[in-house]
Amino acid sequence: MKLLNKKTTASILVIGNEILSGKTQDININFLAKRFSEIGHILEEVRIVRDNKYQIIKSVKELSKKYSNVFTTGGIGPTHDDITAECIAKAFNRKLVLNKIAHELLKNHYKKTGTELNESRLKMAYIPNNSLLINNSVSAAPGFKVKNVWVMAGVPKIMQAMFLEAVEPKLSKKNKIISKSVKILKPEGDIAVFLTKLQKNHKYLEIGSYPFYKPPDIGTTIIFRHTNDKKIDNAIKVLCKYLTKANIQFLR
Repeated sequence: MKLLNKKTTASILVIGNEILSGKTQDININFLAKRFSEIGHILEEVRIVRDNKYQIIKSVKELSKKYSNVFTTGGIGPTHDDITAECIAKAFNRKLVLNKIAHELLKNHYKKTGTELNESRLKMAYIPNNSLLINNSVSAAPGFKVKNVWVMAGVPKIMQAMFLEAVEPKLSKKNKIISKSVKILKPEGDIAVFLTKLQKNHKYLEIGSYPFYKPPDIGTTIIFRHTNDKKIDNAIKVLCKYLTKANIQFLR
C-alpha cells in the first residue's frame, strides 16, 4: 500500500509463555494496531515469543533493523520469568543498572500502598543504561525505550496507559489510515478473479478479502485501506458497479 506520506513502520513483539500456552488471550495487539492506524503508522509484523533469552534478543535485533519502531509487551515484572529488560540490555550491548528515577518511583508507590519494596519488586527498577523511561500511571514501575524499541508491560490496563499517556505523544503523526468495507453475499471464490484485477488497477490501496460463514448468509467482506478517502471511494464504486452488473447482492 503506497501512502501519501513517507511510510513509518511498526512491529509488535509479544513476550510470554502464557500467550503461547493459550492460558492468556492477548488483546494488546488489537489495541496497538488500532492506535497505529489512527496515527498513520503501518503495522508490518507481529511476533510472539517465549520467555526465552535467545528468542527475545534475536527478535529484538531483527525487528529493530527492519522497522521504524518496535513495541514489546510483557516480561518487565518482578518474577523470575520476567527477563525482557535483561534481554534488551544484551541486545544493544548495554548494562542493566538500577535506575535512580525508577527506584524513587517504586519507593514512593509502595510506601503509599503500605507494601514492602522487596528484592523482587526492586528488580523492576533495573533498566538498561541511557534508556528513556516510559511513565506508568497505573502501577508505577516504568517501561523504557532503547533506540527504536519501546518496552511496555504485558497487563493490558497498564500497557494501554503507558502507550496513550507516554508513548503515542512522542511518536510522529502521519495521515490517519482509513478503512472501509463492502459486504458481499457471495463466496470469495466467485469474485476472486475480479478482485485480482481491482487490486492490480488500484495498487496504491490495500484490498483484503475475508470470507464469512453465518448460515444462511455465506459471503465475503472486502476491506479497503488507505490514507485518502476519495481513492478508497473510487475503488469501491468500481466494485459496486461490477457487483450490480453481475447481479450480486451487497451491502455497504
